Amino acid sequence: MVFWRVKPLDKILETAEKKSLKRQLGPIQLTLLGIGAVIGTGIFVLTAEAGQKAGPGMMLAFVIAAIVCGLAALAYAELASMLPVSGSAYTYSYGVFGELVAWVVGWALGLEYGIGAAVVCVGWSGYMNGLLAANGYGLPEALRTGLYAGGSFNLLAFLIGLAVTVLLVIGTSKSARVNAVLVAIKIVALTVFIFLAVPAVKSSNFEPFLPGGWGSPLGGVGVLGAAASIFFAYVGFDAVSTAAEETKNPNRNIPIGLIGSLTVCTIFYLLVGYGAAGSVGAQPILGANGMPLDPGTPEMMAACANSQALVCSREPLAHVLRLLGYVRIGDLIGIAAILALPSVILMMMFGQTRIFFTMSRDGLLPEVLSRVHPKFFTPHVITILTGIVVSLSGALFPVGKLADTSNSGTLLAFAMVSLGVLILRKQQPDRPRPFRTPIAWFVCPLAVVGCLLLFVNLSMTAKLVFAVWAIVGLILYSTYGYKRSQLANGN
Repeated sequence: MVFWRVKPLDKILETAEKKSLKRQLGPIQLTLLGIGAVIGTGIFVLTAEAGQKAGPGMMLAFVIAAIVCGLAALAYAELASMLPVSGSAYTYSYGVFGELVAWVVGWALGLEYGIGAAVVCVGWSGYMNGLLAANGYGLPEALRTGLYAGGSFNLLAFLIGLAVTVLLVIGTSKSARVNAVLVAIKIVALTVFIFLAVPAVKSSNFEPFLPGGWGSPLGGVGVLGAAASIFFAYVGFDAVSTAAEETKNPNRNIPIGLIGSLTVCTIFYLLVGYGAAGSVGAQPILGANGMPLDPGTPEMMAACANSQALVCSREPLAHVLRLLGYVRIGDLIGIAAILALPSVILMMMFGQTRIFFTMSRDGLLPEVLSRVHPKFFTPHVITILTGIVVSLSGALFPVGKLADTSNSGTLLAFAMVSLGVLILRKQQPDRPRPFRTPIAWFVCPLAVVGCLLLFVNLSMTAKLVFAVWAIVGLILYSTYGYKRSQLANGN
């Protein structure tokens, strides 16, 4: 079938050499890039939402999400070492499943990174607006939230999106240096939180441990519902693989960056979750049916009016420390979040631009999108366009359940990468694999099952948005990419 035309792996490497990016990132920079992409909105903001869905059981949600990501990371490491080029799951799918599946995966990753970056822009603006207002410099209400969130134009979300865009255009290595500083700030902030919150843990705060149970058939609540949301807190480690083409010795350094960043982040998340739930309690607010109320609903907002509960806070880590009596340190944690979140925006936009850069190079998107700046050696055209879209989205739209929607694209990509490892093991068993996924025939199927489990437990809104996005993508592919791809023209 022509729709399933597969691009040989050697052809993928050859195409990358014709229009390649400069290799300038080492293992430490890659690991820091991964940490910078992972530690951010998820742990600084979604901890409260996870508590509302699962109560103290959110710790299990962190573990489940980490296991699924860890299994997928092992699969990513093998394919990234075999194909050290830009494009991540999109490129791998092109070389294994063919063009149609590759397009669907690449398009889904656009949902992951694009919406994810806009979500973080809005989250950052919330922290910054709060800090400005507390010091008497608050912006007018119309400029604090977007047109579809009760205001007119979220100015700060727009400006932070543009600032990150400029950084990415200037150059990858410069972006990595800035990111390293922001990562250090985040790690210090989380370490301080752990040292202050963990000693205050009381066993009584963990009872009941699973107030929302394991989950609901409709998804969105319980431990599995929390895991599906918290998955957003781990999204970003795969952005390391999108930097493969700009990495020195990628066969060695990409696996180090993937597994190293995920390991560091998982340890921090578990300690932070334990400290938050155990020190001040994370019991959810229950509805008339005895189940946790859905975060973001009018019922939840009414129940949270004048409440000091952790699950009601928009800045949960700072809130915990204030309740423990560390008011000034809590404020500093909030400032650290303000400084830290831009690194997440940076890495999400970085991943988005590199994937669409590669799709353009393959002819599935217009050629202009894969142009490389002669001075900065970055794909400046797609970077600028992505930055404008992300900035405007952050300025106009509310966060809502966009984190769940972003996760839907990620879960698809992770599942396809895991399947790709097994197929290549059968089709090309003798091909060099600088990194081999251990016990692949156990790890990869388990990763796929984990992705499906989390997808089922996403909110219904996220599933519907994913379906609409996929339909739009298929229409675009059939009207443009199918006829203009490099493979269609014999290149």
